[in-house]
Amino acid sequence: MRIWDIDHEKLCRNHLLGEHRELHAIWSILTRNKKGYLHHPETERWKGKLRALFLRHEALIAEILKRGYRHQSPLEKKMAKGSSVQDAFVNDPGEQVTILKQKKCSCRI
Repeated sequence: MRIWDIDHEKLCRNHLLGEHRELHAIWSILTRNKKGYLHHPETERWKGKLRALFLRHEALIAEILKRGYRHQSPLEKKMAKGSSVQDAFVNDPGEQVTILKQKKCSCRI
């Protein structure tokens, strides 16, 4: 489970769409009090930062549409509360670049 802290435009198709799927999972856990992955480090860092998560979703959607994919799973904006800035990391952005490079995917990093 991971929400990247890397420019969404640089993500390959798999990482872009995968992040979108995982973002919805985290959103659901935090807004619907789901138990699965509630204590996962990636979920923990978004507690109190649903506005930041919402904004990341909006950026992902812009990129998804730009690439010609469809999007049919909007988030409820009224639930986007808390901080609009994500400043907690499981891996800092530099480490995330290294992780992506090791995957040898088509991310443009």
